[in-house]
Amino acid sequence: MTRQFSLPPVRVTLVLAALALALVLALIAGPTMVGAQVEGDRGISAVVASTDIDVGGIEVDVSGSNPEDARAKGWRDAQRQAWAKIGGPSLSDGQLQSLVSAVVIERERVGPRRYVATLGIIFDRARAGGYLGRGGQRARSAPMLLVPLTVTGGTQLIYEQRNDWQRAWAEYQAGSSKIDYVRPSGAGGDSLLVTAGQINRRSRAWWRNILNQFGASDVIVAIAKLDHEYPGGPVTARFIARYGPDNTYLDGFTLRVANPRQIPAMYNKAIERFDTIYEAALADGRLKPDPTLNQSGGSIDPAIQRLIDAGRQAEAAAAAQRRAEQAERDAAARPAEPTAQPTAAPTAAPVVVSSFVVQFATPDASTIDGTLAAVRSTPGVRGAATSSLAIGGTSVMSVTYGGSLSELAQALAARGFTVRQGSNALAISR
Repeated sequence: MTRQFSLPPVRVTLVLAALALALVLALIAGPTMVGAQVEGDRGISAVVASTDIDVGGIEVDVSGSNPEDARAKGWRDAQRQAWAKIGGPSLSDGQLQSLVSAVVIERERVGPRRYVATLGIIFDRARAGGYLGRGGQRARSAPMLLVPLTVTGGTQLIYEQRNDWQRAWAEYQAGSSKIDYVRPSGAGGDSLLVTAGQINRRSRAWWRNILNQFGASDVIVAIAKLDHEYPGGPVTARFIARYGPDNTYLDGFTLRVANPRQIPAMYNKAIERFDTIYEAALADGRLKPDPTLNQSGGSIDPAIQRLIDAGRQAEAAAAAQRRAEQAERDAAARPAEPTAQPTAAPTAAPVVVSSFVVQFATPDASTIDGTLAAVRSTPGVRGAATSSLAIGGTSVMSVTYGGSLSELAQALAARGFTVRQGSNALAISR
């Protein structure tokens, strides 16, 4: 026996009212939830780059008759150390003072008669360049989009929230560097465009859109992997420099500090090492814009287009010749009639040769070669060339075929491919 249950009318009304209220709340909260993905504690604007000569990390420990005298002696000592560090000739303290545009106090402790500090000295390039023998502008790299990635505690962080690694790069004075760093603030939609997953993405079209968004020519990635031995204890950091849409490895190094409070200072030292690595790669010719980022997927080189047209004309002529020969064989096979008059072979219409787009999965490089070879050996195919490569994803080739798209699909299926036909395009797999 089947039993049927029904809710009282009052309860049904309450349930419907609750569902309606939930729908209204979802519609109201929807935009807020979407906006929350790009809001929050994000965004650190980069400092304005200066072309002056910045020498940091100068340590001084001097004594004087009073705090002011000790500080003055410390600053003069820092100027001499910084000038020697950049290979300047011997100058008096007065001459050095005229070349200094600013003194940056990184850390300072002042006593009654002692001054201990870590300072940075900034020399005016226009005035100091004459002594250093390299006045004027320095050759720089193409604009490079900087992606600072922090890996710690099983998480990967770029712009999702403010962090010390992003802040260190934002505050880095890159005016004297040969690398033209493009440093996004991380505010707004930056955290959605530049993510840790994007670093491993090989799609040139996707990278081209992101680089155009920031006015950059290529990308460099600065990775900081932190390992905390225990809370409040020593921290070991592995730093890795990569570049390009293929995430190519450049170099790496390891630094260690006694506690988390020293991490910002470690980051500053690491950035100097990164800049040296990138400048060395620029000098070696490794750090340069990837040419595939400037290729448009929809355009064909004029020389290649001429070859395609010539191939189509040759194929049309060959097809007409084959039809004429077939017509002659058919005429010879038919019994001759006494009154039959010799007739000329009919002129065969040329076969239309078309170019079609074919997508195919490319988990590795060998798959590309194997798929291209199989497609080129398919009957009726006049040529096949890749127009977009994505190792680990889906690549695209342009196939020139003497027939329709359906006939090409049947020919590829006969070669053992699984074929899915779309609008003027095919997708094949095995």
